[in-house]
Amino acid sequence: MNQHDHTATLRTLCEELRSYSTLDPALYQKYQVNRGLRRSDGTGVVAGITKICNVHGYVINEGELDPIPGELIYRGYQITDLVHAVEKDNRFGFEEVAYLLLFGKLPTADQLSEFQQLLAENRELPDGFIIDMIAKAPSKNIMNKMARSVLALYSYDDDCEVRTLENEVRIAISMIARLPVIMTAAYQVKRQHFDGESFILHPTRPEECNAQTILSLLRLDRQYTPEEAHLLDICMMLHAEHGGGNNSAFTCRVLTSSGTDPYSAYSAAIGALKGFRHGGANIKAVEQLHLFRERIKNPDDEGAIADLLRKILRREEGDGAGLVYGMGHAVYTLSDPRALLLKEKAYELAKGTEHERDFKLLSAIERITPELVREKSARAAAKNVCANVDLYSGLVYEMLGIPSDLLTPMFAVSRIAGWAAHRIEEVLTGGRIIRPAYKSITKTTAYVPLAERTAQTK
Repeated sequence: MNQHDHTATLRTLCEELRSYSTLDPALYQKYQVNRGLRRSDGTGVVAGITKICNVHGYVINEGELDPIPGELIYRGYQITDLVHAVEKDNRFGFEEVAYLLLFGKLPTADQLSEFQQLLAENRELPDGFIIDMIAKAPSKNIMNKMARSVLALYSYDDDCEVRTLENEVRIAISMIARLPVIMTAAYQVKRQHFDGESFILHPTRPEECNAQTILSLLRLDRQYTPEEAHLLDICMMLHAEHGGGNNSAFTCRVLTSSGTDPYSAYSAAIGALKGFRHGGANIKAVEQLHLFRERIKNPDDEGAIADLLRKILRREEGDGAGLVYGMGHAVYTLSDPRALLLKEKAYELAKGTEHERDFKLLSAIERITPELVREKSARAAAKNVCANVDLYSGLVYEMLGIPSDLLTPMFAVSRIAGWAAHRIEEVLTGGRIIRPAYKSITKTTAYVPLAERTAQTK
């Protein structure tokens, strides 16, 4: 069979597959199925309980959803309070947040110092790992390489199947420490193999925190300012956790509930975060900003911005999905606290620079989109749409010199703290495999012998 015949056969098979397998969306309503484990009003179906995080964006008042300013609460502490506290003290906060998420309480100064020392001691990858597992199989996509590398670490761990709390915590700490090194190594390999750049790997420095380590390993001269490191650290604090219902945390808990090992669960979480409907949306938001840069000559021309947004919503521009990336959230209604903090940081960094134009574009998108979404349909009109964390995070990372290849990976090296907390909570308290039901609508059919089948046989 030649290539032309192969392509034609594949096209025919896919046409048949589409006709057999496509489901009428009306069936979800007919059988009262909460599509995507989401109710008709967009709120999530309750699938578990947790002490780790609360994402609060609305209240139910006499059966109706009332919007409220968004809150992100780690183990009872508002994320805004945590960020403002470390800013006031001019210190790094991601490691403190990771400790809080893992162990349920804020550390003392001595406990935080011991935890930071543990991370430093666990940062190094096994001998030969970067060459054998990363350099010998380069990937254009860093998220895929990170997922493969995490799964590969199983083979280097003699205690990978030991089912004790102490071992779970040991592996969790090693993941929080090592994922930044894996990410930066995968990126350096990608630059060399696909972009024709020099391949440079720096040794880690035990005195550097996670945010400092990332900047140090990324930059050829290893130089960064304290302001850059502190801002990246705040970004990591904001991305560290977002409740058990988000897709990647739920993925981690689903795999954990089956009794699989930690490396498999964390690798799967990375795969879930990569998707453009989840963590990968930050890449889409940056691509969208590039589109506005090209099409909008004057960032103060809100009429032109609105026209382009309408075309995006009508699937005439952008990636054809009909989505304004960086706008809207499953829980937040009036505001996303992460977006508010990042908007403030983006403004501080962009003011008086060439990036101020980009900030104006994003601010206009944030102001205009909610009204255009309400214009689109009656159903959309009933829902409040606010900026989410992705709208401004890409611009902040760009101003920090973080390559676009690393936007979603940066999400992962932060969120590993939350995934680890959810895995450990599931190990301790789950006790039952997560297995929701699916309604089958296929009718029983009599078997047809092979010789009697036609192309139309279903």
